[in-house]
Amino acid sequence: MEAIDRILEKFPEIKGNLISILHEVQALENYLPEGSLRYLSQKTGVPLTQLYGVATFYHFFSLTPKGRHQIFVCLGTACHVKGSARILGEVKKRLAVEEGETTGDGRFTVNTVRCVGACSFAPVLLVDKDTHSNMLANQVVGILNKYE
Repeated sequence: MEAIDRILEKFPEIKGNLISILHEVQALENYLPEGSLRYLSQKTGVPLTQLYGVATFYHFFSLTPKGRHQIFVCLGTACHVKGSARILGEVKKRLAVEEGETTGDGRFTVNTVRCVGACSFAPVLLVDKDTHSNMLANQVVGILNKYE
């Protein structure tokens, strides 16, 4: 909870900074644990229901633990036409998880997105902030190994 106190010191005005505060709290553990939200509510006076409302409205926030590395497979039209379903299938097979799940070791969480805006590089796989373009299914293992 000391880490949350340090975050709150950086944002003396809570009202306009709630999303930034939640981002920083989530960065501590890769998700927003209930205990942290309760503590944040107590310290700021923001009702717990409001914190949950913000956390569930924005896709970036998670109330469940996420992996250290976030994988996003683009399923937009261009990526789909160029084989993103095969890329997703290979990722799921290699990591033994389904979409939205986190590997047992906490290393990866697998997600899909509708478009990443890189259609000319389709199909696209994102790992954290790294973009892997013109993907082939046989490249998945090599890319995943870079994040081991």
